[in-house]
Amino acid sequence: MKLFLKLLPDLPPELVRLVEQEWTFYGRADQKSRRLPPWWIWLVLGGRGAGKTRTGAEWVKGMALGLAPIATEPIGRIALIGETQAQVRDVMIEGVSGLLAIHHRWEKPVWSPSRRRLEWGNGAIAQVFTAEDPEGLRGPQFGAAWSDELAKWPNLQETWDMLQLGLRLGDRPRQVVTTTPRPLPLIRRLLDDPRVAVSRAATSANRFNLAQSFLDNVQEAYGGTRLGRQELEGEIVEESADALWSRALIEEVREREAPALARIVVAVHPPASSSKRADSCGLVAAGIDRDGIGHVLADATLSGARPHEWAQGAVALYRRLEADALVVEVNQGGEMAESVIREVDPGVPVTAVRASRGKFLRAEPVAALYAQGRVRHAGAFPALEDEMCDFGPTGLSSGRSPDRLDALVWALTHLMLGPKGRPRVRGL
Repeated sequence: MKLFLKLLPDLPPELVRLVEQEWTFYGRADQKSRRLPPWWIWLVLGGRGAGKTRTGAEWVKGMALGLAPIATEPIGRIALIGETQAQVRDVMIEGVSGLLAIHHRWEKPVWSPSRRRLEWGNGAIAQVFTAEDPEGLRGPQFGAAWSDELAKWPNLQETWDMLQLGLRLGDRPRQVVTTTPRPLPLIRRLLDDPRVAVSRAATSANRFNLAQSFLDNVQEAYGGTRLGRQELEGEIVEESADALWSRALIEEVREREAPALARIVVAVHPPASSSKRADSCGLVAAGIDRDGIGHVLADATLSGARPHEWAQGAVALYRRLEADALVVEVNQGGEMAESVIREVDPGVPVTAVRASRGKFLRAEPVAALYAQGRVRHAGAFPALEDEMCDFGPTGLSSGRSPDRLDALVWALTHLMLGPKGRPRVRGL
């Protein structure tokens, strides 16, 4: 393949254009399906511009024409379903990566907008349906289907149900779903179904076909944020209904960088044991400005670190931020946590703190500071924010220890709350 690409400049333009349309050369591994897969749904999750439309269009082309490795014989009836009729037409069919664009001229299907159907020379037909009209899927039957941007569909469950009841032609009806994900019940069920194959791709995976200025701008504006993780990374960003924090609240308090700070601390929540399989060591830095506003500065949490490793990490973060103190929880390990830090750097001031209340009770006053608009996030901290938006009265939904959140709580409590969670007097 590398040798072939080197020869491209020397090939006739007509041959270059043919090669550029050949999916075998240019499709990424996450964009290709395998021969005779054991799945009945192929779920393609991706960020904006990640190549989802091209993936779906190439799959439909392969099914209609019986192209290996997608199909062993042509599929005669195919459903194309999108949010609206305009979306199906402008993106799935007439778009730059749509069905009309990816065929060679001698194999291109005929598009009849008034009949809402594509027809190939071999007799295969793809019919257009929309999630605005689920009843339109009642009656027709198919051997394959392409559902685009499922997470945006109105009448989502009803449309999905009508489609499944129509997929009844051939020995093994199959379907591909291309979408930027959202935490919807249907998508969660598909992810949990062992019969569903899943592919994932971030926007950056398709960088060779995207403007570099676009990539730079969206990464700077949205990288690491809830919107960026969903729309650029193709992640499903979860949120617990009874969590102390919400995604919307965190987005409201985000800032590009912190102002001048009066004090900075690095909080350490050590793991309960020194085993490599122990919980993570929470390392979170925060500061406070002269107006009494807290600013979260860094999450340097370490997983699977030995005591001397997380101690080195804590001291390194302390030095990098020119912090005023290390705040260390000593419930786990007692004096060991302090001593291991002093072995790394005896000159670092260590403030020992001990938990006398449960994690939820300790976190509530800190969550109240966020609700009052008294805390900002200087940048994006995806893993920390995941814990915040999942932490409720029973802890994290995974059952794991909220190590990052614990460190955050200790840092902001030390800076902004007095004994028993009372706000400190403003002014430093």
